[in-house]
Amino acid sequence: MTRIHETSIIEDGAVVHPEATVGPFCVVGKDVTLAASVTLKSHVAVSGNTSVGSGTTIFPFASVGHAPQDLKYQGENSELVIGKNCTIREHVTINPGTTSGGMLTRIGDNCLFMIGAHVAHDCLIGNDVILVNNATLGGHVEIGNYAIIGGLSAVHQFVRIGEHAMIGGASGVETDVIPFGSATGNRANINGLNLTGMKRRGFEREDIHILRSAYKYLFSEDGTFSERASELADKYQDSASVKIVHKFLNEESKRGFCQAN
Repeated sequence: MTRIHETSIIEDGAVVHPEATVGPFCVVGKDVTLAASVTLKSHVAVSGNTSVGSGTTIFPFASVGHAPQDLKYQGENSELVIGKNCTIREHVTINPGTTSGGMLTRIGDNCLFMIGAHVAHDCLIGNDVILVNNATLGGHVEIGNYAIIGGLSAVHQFVRIGEHAMIGGASGVETDVIPFGSATGNRANINGLNLTGMKRRGFEREDIHILRSAYKYLFSEDGTFSERASELADKYQDSASVKIVHKFLNEESKRGFCQAN
């Protein structure tokens, strides 16, 4: 039986799985879907065309699925999709998509959004991503799997953060950060690879060694950055991780690429 506290409001049309739990003083909008084992702790507001995946827990005073902070938004029935087993802590705000961004904000599985984090309209976030306290994503940002965005950091709209990348606390990210990269600063620069993250996730020593060699080559002074980027796959053709970096560099970038110090 669905566990819904008597003080909460579930609007007509909302789909709440029988195994979901809705704590005190929550509001669930008419177009919301809560899957099995979703838990709304208390004082949670979920609105819009929003679906929340199984096992996800949302803590007090989070605002999920309400209208984007975009003056061009005119009430379109855009979508917010949140994956499985995510943790959304207090005062987190997550907005749905807009017409200019494909009408969709999507969050993968096993993500952690710490207190006060913000995910703007049309963001596409992979699996196992962490946003530390008060990290802020502008609209249309893309975050790869296992990336970590440090506390008080801000990511400019249309920026891409590659998988396994690390953004240091209180950084301002204006350009794309390569997979496995580590970036910090008021206007962030790449300052190496996220070696700690790779070791924690079981990357082999040899693979890390190859990535370090590829990193040094990519940000060397030989030729142009675009020439070095295009040559990565051939130069390190036996490394699956370098191929991930090469693919990222050859996809469309609206902001350019974050450079090394």
